[in-house]
Amino acid sequence: MHRLKYPHAAGPPGPTDRRRHPLLPLGAAGRRRWASRGGAATRTAATTAARAALRCRRQGWPCSSSPSRSSPSHSSPRLRWPTRARALPHPPPAGSSAATRRTVPAANWSWRAPRAAHGWTGQDGIWRSKLASNFYGCSNSSSKFLDSRVTTQPDRYLIVVTNGGLNQQRTGIVDAVVAARVLNATLVVPKLDQTSFWKDSSNFSEIFDMDWFISFLAKDVKIIKEPPEKGGKAMKPYKMRVPRKCTPRCYLNRVLPAMLKKHVIRMTKYDYRLSNKLDTDLQKLRCRVNYHALRFTEPIQELAEKLIQRMREKSRYFIALHLRFEPDMLAFSGCYYGGGEKERRELAAIRRRWRTLHIRDPEKGRRQGRCPLTPEEVGLMLRALGYRNDAHIYVASGEIYGGEDTLAPLKALFPNFHTKETLSSQEELSPLLKFSSRMAAIDFIVCDESDAFVANNIGNMAKILAGRRRYFGHKRTIRPNAKQLYPLFMKRGNMSWDVFASQVRTVQKGYMGEPMEIAPGRGEFHSNPAACICEKTSSNSVVTKLISRHNQETVNDTGIRKTIDRPPYPVYTDEEADGSDTEDDPDTSGRGEIIEIEPDEGSVFRQEEPELEEILSD
Repeated sequence: MHRLKYPHAAGPPGPTDRRRHPLLPLGAAGRRRWASRGGAATRTAATTAARAALRCRRQGWPCSSSPSRSSPSHSSPRLRWPTRARALPHPPPAGSSAATRRTVPAANWSWRAPRAAHGWTGQDGIWRSKLASNFYGCSNSSSKFLDSRVTTQPDRYLIVVTNGGLNQQRTGIVDAVVAARVLNATLVVPKLDQTSFWKDSSNFSEIFDMDWFISFLAKDVKIIKEPPEKGGKAMKPYKMRVPRKCTPRCYLNRVLPAMLKKHVIRMTKYDYRLSNKLDTDLQKLRCRVNYHALRFTEPIQELAEKLIQRMREKSRYFIALHLRFEPDMLAFSGCYYGGGEKERRELAAIRRRWRTLHIRDPEKGRRQGRCPLTPEEVGLMLRALGYRNDAHIYVASGEIYGGEDTLAPLKALFPNFHTKETLSSQEELSPLLKFSSRMAAIDFIVCDESDAFVANNIGNMAKILAGRRRYFGHKRTIRPNAKQLYPLFMKRGNMSWDVFASQVRTVQKGYMGEPMEIAPGRGEFHSNPAACICEKTSSNSVVTKLISRHNQETVNDTGIRKTIDRPPYPVYTDEEADGSDTEDDPDTSGRGEIIEIEPDEGSVFRQEEPELEEILSD
């Protein structure tokens, strides 16, 4: 019988090449020749890999390729791909990359459809909602909503200074337009925050198309580029603030008297200063501003479209992940992510910057769903939902705590890992590197155009994109049900992959961006713009679907939940409502003349500590 010879670098065999397999039996002479060429070490490594792979296949788990800091050390033990031996126990699929062949385990999940190219599994539902075609965005005003030329009063001007990162400022701009309409005032193009945590010197016209913004809203609100002048000099504004979630009555009681007297009002720290509950025409105005009037400048739009095109060239479908895992955000969360004493020491040092920050119980925060999902947990959730490891994923993120060590498990689960930095050239990206808001705008556009969007947090970008994607056709938007996912992640070492994946799909029902998942009036309007979403009926007429039952979940005959009892996990910064005649106390009007006056810029006063919400905002 002819004996097979084995090369020195024995690697995974091809479909028809048995000679390269290091685990096939050899004769005595063959073993001596192979050992003399260093084959013993290779065979030992391959044997270790095969044994590890066998354990993986028995459980069906997609084991990570390297140790991870992304899960607490006290969690249940997890099966892992060995870090030193990377050979697969059987041939990789044709066309897979070298990185895929080395690091991605060959788990065989019986519940999935057969493997196919470009992350497509044949399960149409993971990329789009089957009911999306029955709904569309509708934000036109009613006949009762008068033209701004009729409503705008002379000598009433509103100036607002927004607060936080790009998306928190976006909410301020949207609400400023509505506030100006409530006051029948002329709005000056909003001033962007250039001094907060994000430290971006960009002005409005460098991020948004200012001329389009003014012209598109001309019938709703009169908008001017510069503050009004009197006698050749800019009129001095009267500075004030309003409480969070101030109702229209609040503006009429608190702001209008000052505006009638001073004529020019300047509001600072303007974010979430308007009630979540407004009449339908004002809610639709919010949608016209957010989804139509706020258009990014051409340089930002052009670069983002190039990145989208490059993603489409790689794959028919792609996932976008907004990953917030910066040191500051993790320190604020008070959660523990498995980095040992070094992590505890580093995050504690960051927390000491905020004297008012209370120390939280890390375990309690995880149980309550307050902690952002780790990169590995996001990857496991997506794989459990049916997204294959050959799917392409675009990751929008800032500085990741732990760097590549933290990202390694996610990259092992999704090797086709892309960012704006990897997709663009140095020449394309360099003009924007110094401007965090413009860089965030690139991520915003690419995430918005993705086939499936997921975030590991509930910051403003996640909320705004969730609402936008609902408005423009209910594109697949995944909100991790962190509270229910937590026990699954902690116990995953004690269950098979099939059981884990089934339970993940169960707890994620109602958090996948389907129509009518959240009842109108529930949650933030920016994430659930129900007043601006209409449903097509069988008779081809168009009606707005109103759901009045808020306290009891119902399921229609299609299996889609109509209501969700509460958001998946608490919001840290944007839920407080302080003061009277706000959303929480709309009937109080006796304090209408109480005005919070901001000190002059030159006055001496105790400066506040850095606001935590600026870090969490985007």
